[in-house]
Amino acid sequence: MSNTSPSKDSLNTLSTLSAGGKTYHYYSLPKAADTLGDLSRLPFSLKVLLENLLRNEDDTTVDRSHIDAMVQWLKDRGSDTEIQFRPARVLMQDFTGVPGVVDLAAMREAVKQAGKDPALINPLSPVDLVIDHSVMVDKYGNPSAFKDNVAIEMERNQERYEFLRWGQQAFDNFRVVPPGTGICHQVNLEYLG
Repeated sequence: MSNTSPSKDSLNTLSTLSAGGKTYHYYSLPKAADTLGDLSRLPFSLKVLLENLLRNEDDTTVDRSHIDAMVQWLKDRGSDTEIQFRPARVLMQDFTGVPGVVDLAAMREAVKQAGKDPALINPLSPVDLVIDHSVMVDKYGNPSAFKDNVAIEMERNQERYEFLRWGQQAFDNFRVVPPGTGICHQVNLEYLG
């Protein structure tokens, strides 16, 4: 996994794996357990969150107290500690993604009105927005139906797609997969992942 800034790695968990002629870097939970104690009973979802904390430890947004809170969960079966979670990438479909782009555009406008550089507002993680829920079936039963339905969709929602095209050009870490490519799960597996 790659980071924009390396982890402090206070537990010395950074490890490497070589496979297929490539070297991959990851943060090892077994190495963390050398210091933190047995983590085997930690639920899988919390193991994912713990690895994310190890990978993003920076003493600003993630510090050792956040990591220790995950271990304390094993004893208390609960926690009041709020932790950061930074996914490696985000996959959105059109019904949730378009409002997200609107929010980013609004934040950019607010930053601009405050006299700052609007280019400061960008997704922190790579975002892929797949347009897969809005194409309606107007034509059917002939070989050109698919092509015709996508063309009708582009015409019907021209302003929306112009806005998304702007978003793709304006924001770093943001891509739009156009209608007619497939459903988000299939597109993720076959093209993006």
